[in-house]
Amino acid sequence: MTSIFEQDLPRNAANHAPLTPLSFLERTAEIYPDRTAVIHGDLRRTWGQVDSRSRQLASALQRHGIGKGDTVAVMLPNTPPMVEAHFGIPMAGAVLNALNTRLDPETLAFMLDHGEAKAVIVDPEFAGVMKKALALRQQQHPLLVVDVEDVLYTGVVEPIGSITYDALVASGDAGFAWQLPTDEWDAIALNYTSGTTGNPKGVVYHHRGAAVNAISNILEWDMPKFATYLWTLPMFHCNGWCFPWTVAARAGINVCLRKVEAGAMIDAIKAHGVTHYCGAPIVHSLLVNAPQAMTAGLPSGVKAMVAGAAPPASMIEGMERMGFELTHVYGLTEVYGPATVCPKHDAWDALDIGERARLNARQGVRYHLQRDARVLDADTMQPVPQDGETMGEIMFRGNIVMKGYLKNPDATREAFAGGWFHTGDLAVQSPDGYIKIKDRSKDIIISGGENISSIEVEDILYRHPDVLAAAVVAKPDQRWGETPCAFVELKAGAQTTAADIVAHCKKHLAGFKVPRAVVFGELPKTSTGKIQKFELRKQAGSAAAIDV
Repeated sequence: MTSIFEQDLPRNAANHAPLTPLSFLERTAEIYPDRTAVIHGDLRRTWGQVDSRSRQLASALQRHGIGKGDTVAVMLPNTPPMVEAHFGIPMAGAVLNALNTRLDPETLAFMLDHGEAKAVIVDPEFAGVMKKALALRQQQHPLLVVDVEDVLYTGVVEPIGSITYDALVASGDAGFAWQLPTDEWDAIALNYTSGTTGNPKGVVYHHRGAAVNAISNILEWDMPKFATYLWTLPMFHCNGWCFPWTVAARAGINVCLRKVEAGAMIDAIKAHGVTHYCGAPIVHSLLVNAPQAMTAGLPSGVKAMVAGAAPPASMIEGMERMGFELTHVYGLTEVYGPATVCPKHDAWDALDIGERARLNARQGVRYHLQRDARVLDADTMQPVPQDGETMGEIMFRGNIVMKGYLKNPDATREAFAGGWFHTGDLAVQSPDGYIKIKDRSKDIIISGGENISSIEVEDILYRHPDVLAAAVVAKPDQRWGETPCAFVELKAGAQTTAADIVAHCKKHLAGFKVPRAVVFGELPKTSTGKIQKFELRKQAGSAAAIDV
């Protein structure tokens, strides 16, 4: 029987519109068209200009036959075209695929093929690797290749496309009337994540999730209007944790950086009055460990967000010394980047640094607009006792969860078993409800914010003719948080050295995936011959490193 509140009260255009972060740009451009939106070297663009250029990009893409549901890949650093891509590509109805600029040609070729990209926009710094990737593509459908020109790039420019980015934008209509998505469940972005087995999985984001997480970012940080955001976090990481859309909603300033270096960060913070930035622990460590002469004069009150590993006491102390406010968040590609936060309490200020570090190292509680995040028993799907001791798996449900894995129904079904998204991270939940990771059920190493599949690295090791057995685990690293450590058992009589193993890996893996340490010897195994990774983690120190 229909409720009295449903009778004659239909949903219509007057009382319902799909949620999309594109509306944030539309509103800001209408209200604050002359406020600065982008800073890149000497370049300044207003929100009115970003809106016009994004509309032109959308219009131009449609004129090239790219529309609803088509994929447009980008291989870009944190530069103005990357900001515009987050609006212009979905304004055309297309799906933004921001490629990890640190990947090898083979992986990039797989992503272009699997995502069925109709166009790719390439920065000159990555033209060489993209040229190789394009040659490795298996699909034969036409692909529009667009070259970006950037005056701040000082290397050799090797055009590989048929048109430049500025020419493409100029060919579009600045008054292009983009349409809201038909459904807020429509795809807005495609992001690839390192799987523990096989090829990378394509994580599909929807407009609703992108909008909701962008708003949650504002709430977690109490982010004011006109904030100045420094782009140290790569925008290819979970669409910059949705911050391109967050900054637009706040009519803030995007301060772009081609490369993340201590000097460049400090100069930008001082010159532009930066108020917010995000990054993996290594990014914050660059500032903490910079010479005092370099950091002198930094403004206090800058808000920094950290994820990828728990902030150690030394980092917290260093940030406090500079007057920076550090917020610890946790998430995965499948939940749009951070989806839990570790809110601080006033009472913590009176505690010693060791205890504050312990409390701040927890993954915390759900984001404002995430429905739920908790530790469940993976067998019973029931919450574990909140005693800080009983282990379970961190699981999410709500609007800030992906649509699923592209063309991979089995992996999607497994990830959503029982009506929750399974993270694979093993954790406990404290009496105060805060979550704390204790171990990982997936063979993933997080190095400098990058996910590395240990199984992928092991597969390469096994291709070496002298390797009998191999296993890769995380090794704590002061700079990167974790790095791959390879344990290798050689065939009888083999004289292979660690340098040989590293050189072999460099031929087949992106640089950040190559083991930083190689340990030779007989690997510990079970009676059935299975390698006991927990013993190797003990040797590498990674088991203790997880439990800060």
